[in-house]
Amino acid sequence: MCNSGVSSGWELHPQLARDTIAIGDLTLSRVLLVADANYPWLLLVPRRSGLVELLDLDEADRAQLMSEITRASRGLKTVTLCDKLNIAAIGNIVSQLHIHIVARRRTDSAWPKPVWGLPSRVYDPADLDRLVNALHCELVAD
Repeated sequence: MCNSGVSSGWELHPQLARDTIAIGDLTLSRVLLVADANYPWLLLVPRRSGLVELLDLDEADRAQLMSEITRASRGLKTVTLCDKLNIAAIGNIVSQLHIHIVARRRTDSAWPKPVWGLPSRVYDPADLDRLVNALHCELVAD
């Protein structure tokens, strides 16, 4: 994984580490897959210490994050062939700045409502392996 741009002292919040599978690193952000088979759901976490809000990023990092959100969104849409993408920076439970990119289908269990707070479903190991590999190839492989 690429480590350029990592802020000294940066650590992934323990809850994000528990709830996700690492896909890889972009220039600024760690790309994570939320471990919920109901929805293919990425998190982008800028690797800078002390970030809570988007406005905490300097101008260059904010522009880089927007580029990475676009890249991750396109990649997720390509891999999942979803109907809609939901993109948000909420952070009410985990304050470390992270961007949610959720692939939605009109047939998913929450459609058209938000995915927040619904019971998660464990991935089939083979399906998870295929998804992680496809996302890694689409988003972070050189």
